[in-house]
Amino acid sequence: MSKHYNPIEHFQQWFYEIKNLDTGDEINAMQLSTIGIDGFPKTRIVLLKRFTWEGFIFFTNYKSEKGKALANNNRASLLFNWHKSQREVHIYGHTEKIPENLSEGYFESRPRGSKLAAWVSEQSTIIPSRTILDKRMEQLEQKFQNKEIPKPPYWGGYILKPIHIEFIKYEAFTKANKVIQYTLQQDYNWCKTSSYRFL
Repeated sequence: MSKHYNPIEHFQQWFYEIKNLDTGDEINAMQLSTIGIDGFPKTRIVLLKRFTWEGFIFFTNYKSEKGKALANNNRASLLFNWHKSQREVHIYGHTEKIPENLSEGYFESRPRGSKLAAWVSEQSTIIPSRTILDKRMEQLEQKFQNKEIPKPPYWGGYILKPIHIEFIKYEAFTKANKVIQYTLQQDYNWCKTSSYRFL
């Protein structure tokens, strides 16, 4: 009888281990890599807001460079580099927008300043001066004074559904590092392999 492996359980174990160790690693910070509309890979830091049995959720402006890239090619990768804890997690998969009601629910939980910033910011566009941003913020503060701030229609969440995950634990400098890999099979079960690798 074959075993049923679950890499999300493995990720959850590492995530809370490192969180409880309080090593100073930014536990939620991850590198998101996409294929830009110009064909070149692009990488930036985003924050993991939630992970589920299906995948890893983050939020952004759909009109941003990464939003446009994901609309054109939904393949992406994530990298968690918990350097102080001597661990890395590499995740490869496909992204899709989460349901609108889930994006709205998360937006409602954000601080008021963050909600206004989502309206003010036009990610990946050039703003001539800080004065323009400040002016926009003043206008929005007046517009939504004593009112609930709704989610912008161009802002929301994505989930990256993994098809391959690598867990890397650093060994001593002169030794190979332990790598545990999970690969999703056609029957939707995960294949698990272990190896040692010089990185």
